Amino acid sequence: MNNLLWITAIAAALVTAPNKRPDITKASATNPVKSKWIKLFDGKTTNGWKTYAKDSIGSAWKVQDGVLYLDAKAKKEQKLGGGDIIHEKSFGNFHLKLEWKISKNGNSGIIFWAQNEPTKYKAVWHTGPEMQVLDNGGHPDAKIRKHRAGDLYDLIEGPDTAVKPVGEWNKTEIIAKDGTLELKLNGVTTVKTSYGDEIWYSLIGNSKFKTMPAFGRTFTGHIALQDHGDDVWFRNIQIREL
Repeated sequence: MNNLLWITAIAAALVTAPNKRPDITKASATNPVKSKWIKLFDGKTTNGWKTYAKDSIGSAWKVQDGVLYLDAKAKKEQKLGGGDIIHEKSFGNFHLKLEWKISKNGNSGIIFWAQNEPTKYKAVWHTGPEMQVLDNGGHPDAKIRKHRAGDLYDLIEGPDTAVKPVGEWNKTEIIAKDGTLELKLNGVTTVKTSYGDEIWYSLIGNSKFKTMPAFGRTFTGHIALQDHGDDVWFRNIQIREL
């Protein structure tokens, strides 16, 4: 084939070849696909949640106007079941977002990496770390370093200026990925630390959890919301895997 015919053939191939573009929906080292946000609370039901060590959720946990809340008064006066509740899905690397508000002098918490093995562990907080939910202005725990709203409970203290007053909604984020843990409260990073290393285990060794051999040792587990005997409200609970 002479040069002219060769050039003509190449040009024709370029014109007729399909215009293929890279599939940007496929993950790659330079273009990873982000997982979708998953609603852990649909705003209407308690589907996906149950009281730890139970087959269903205690009826003191109620849903109204897109809010999941613990009715502490009904629990006490009507003897309704409560207890810490745990979601059925398990996560390792994750980004959790939710909003909460607490009652006057109230206490609660957001627990993660909890192990759903009630025959081995009496409570979710025996295995999973907690981001504290608290009325800093009224609950006695606020006098204890590492026990205030936004703290990694009994492990690391953060600034106490990020929390909003009782009755107002607080936006919370918990981000865990490849050995780095970050807690955010109303846009403020209250805690940022490594996990699974000597620093992490030193924190545990200097905490109230030092006698719990399974605490903070497994970095895949469930999200749990704490019943500490006080009214607490949660909404817009969503998560995505990282």
